[in-house]
Amino acid sequence: MLILLVVSCLWSVFSIIGLDIQRISRVNRKQVGEVFTEHFEVINHSFIPKAWVKISDQADLPGRSGSRVLTWIGGGRSRIYVADSLLKKRGWFHLGPTQIETGDVFGLFLLRKIVKSQSRLLVIPYTFIIQNFPAPFGILAGGRALRQKTLEVTPYAAGVREFVHGDPLKRIHWPMSAKKQKLIVKEFEKDPLAEVWIFIDARESVHILGNNKQGMDLEDFWWLKESKTFELPPDTGEYAVSIAASIAKYYINQKREVGLASAGQGYSILPAERGERQLGKILEALAVLHVEGEMPLWGLISSQLAHLARGSTIILITPSTDQKIVTFLMEFIQRGLIPVVVLIDQDSFGGEVNTSTLEEGLSGTGILTFVVREGDPINSIFDQPEHIFDKRIMFRGM
Repeated sequence: MLILLVVSCLWSVFSIIGLDIQRISRVNRKQVGEVFTEHFEVINHSFIPKAWVKISDQADLPGRSGSRVLTWIGGGRSRIYVADSLLKKRGWFHLGPTQIETGDVFGLFLLRKIVKSQSRLLVIPYTFIIQNFPAPFGILAGGRALRQKTLEVTPYAAGVREFVHGDPLKRIHWPMSAKKQKLIVKEFEKDPLAEVWIFIDARESVHILGNNKQGMDLEDFWWLKESKTFELPPDTGEYAVSIAASIAKYYINQKREVGLASAGQGYSILPAERGERQLGKILEALAVLHVEGEMPLWGLISSQLAHLARGSTIILITPSTDQKIVTFLMEFIQRGLIPVVVLIDQDSFGGEVNTSTLEEGLSGTGILTFVVREGDPINSIFDQPEHIFDKRIMFRGM
């Protein structure tokens, strides 16, 4: 027995020596509802074979599937396996640490080793493909000049100046540069009709929080070959975030300037810009947004009202049924702003309040309103070409 204990102890010590593991992923950003693939490589740097190795994936990624038990890894050899995880929750997730456990063949002595990792995965919100979201019209054809300089290239050229180090080459005015024999760049003013602002009501008291258990599992994904549509959890917060991401993606693809405002666990404002870089910033902000705020929607709106250019489109996403929303939207119209409201029906999520009264009040003022209920195909709700803005609103705001 003494010899057995000594041999088992030495075996365990030599089994842990030289063991290492590497986690390899090709992407660091995925969308909710997609499958994240990660490669695990267990390396035996020692010349002594390893009889068995237990890998425990301790990442905070929900649905992680990197844990394995491997047998007989020869000296100087490695073993690679693939782990797939169905992403059901948005946010930042650390891909590690990873625990390695091994020992003797009798299981008398167990030794563990923790391998840390700095890699992270960003899971962005699920987005619906919107084909025909109603396009707002401006108060005046071509918009009204704002006389505000911008770094973006717009149809409104304000003048020229000499080239300064750091100016992009696309802004160089080549005919003027040839005439002056030095580099001349164009300056632009903001286009008021290109701005779209998305306001998300992230106050905790107005949301119906559900669970994050979706009906599709990883096994369903492979068996059904993605034929089953991903379903959002019965949570008004998740619906609000997904709708905001889908609308932002639609307008960015339409070459519009999009801004985002929310007050969840923190106050967050993203100034209106255009391009894929702006879309990435919006999706990242929405990925970490939690409906834990205390600021009401009208408080969030009031904080930005003075910065909204006349002719901008304002999209409000809220499950609230407060009639104060109508009052604030009428002030929008008086200021020449174009409101669009996306109401998330609390009643369909198990709440006690119905949005029909607020919906009737908004429709009576001519404000374009969409109502989203739990389980509704969101892209079909928005793809309604018959929805147009009431021109009477434009004249009220002039």
